Amino acid sequence: MTFTTVSGNFSLTSLKRELSYEQIHTRNDYLPHSAAKAASLIQLDKFMKKQILLVLTMVLNTLAFTVSAEEIGDVTTTFKLLGANHKIVIEAFDDPDVPGVTCHMSHAKTGGIKGSVGLAEDPSEASIACRQIGVIDASKLDKLKNGDVVFKEGLSLIFKSLQVVRFYDKKRNVLVYLAYSDKVIEGSPKNSISSVPVMKWN
Repeated sequence: MTFTTVSGNFSLTSLKRELSYEQIHTRNDYLPHSAAKAASLIQLDKFMKKQILLVLTMVLNTLAFTVSAEEIGDVTTTFKLLGANHKIVIEAFDDPDVPGVTCHMSHAKTGGIKGSVGLAEDPSEASIACRQIGVIDASKLDKLKNGDVVFKEGLSLIFKSLQVVRFYDKKRNVLVYLAYSDKVIEGSPKNSISSVPVMKWN
C-alpha cells in the first residue's frame, strides 16, 4: 500500500522494513550494556557473599574460643551522664595450654548509651603482664605452636577483637605473650608484650 504526502510517496512495507531495522539495531546496542550490567551484578553478589562469609567466620571463631577472663576491677576515666562511664578494665586469664601461667590485662572500655547496650567499639589500647604462678611442664613446651591464640575478646559487636597470642623462645626457655587488636578490614599496630621465664617451682 502506497500513501501520498506533501513530502512525497512512501509505502507501508518500506516503513515496516525501516522500523524493523531500527528495532534490531537498538536491541543489538542494548544487549552488550545489559550483559555488562548483569556481569557487574554477579561480581557484586560474589563479593558480598565473600564479605559475609568472612564476617561469619570471625564471629564463629570468637564464639568458639571459650577461654574467658575474670574481671578483677575497673577505674572510670570519663563520666557519662547517659549510660555507662568510659573506663579501664583489669582482667585475668590462665593460659589454657600451659598450666602455671596467668596473665593480667588492662584495656579501655567505651561507655555511653552504645556501650551500655554492647554496640560501641572499644579502643585498641591494651596492656598485658604474664607471670609463672605454678609448676610448668617443660616437656610440653616443644609441642606448642608459635602464634597460638590463648585469649580472645570482642571490642565491638562483630568486627573488632582483642586477642593474645603465645610464642615460645626455646633458646632462652621463655614464653612470650603478645596482646593486640584485629579488625575485618584493618587492625591496629598498637600492642603490648610480656615475657615469662620458665623456672623450677618448689
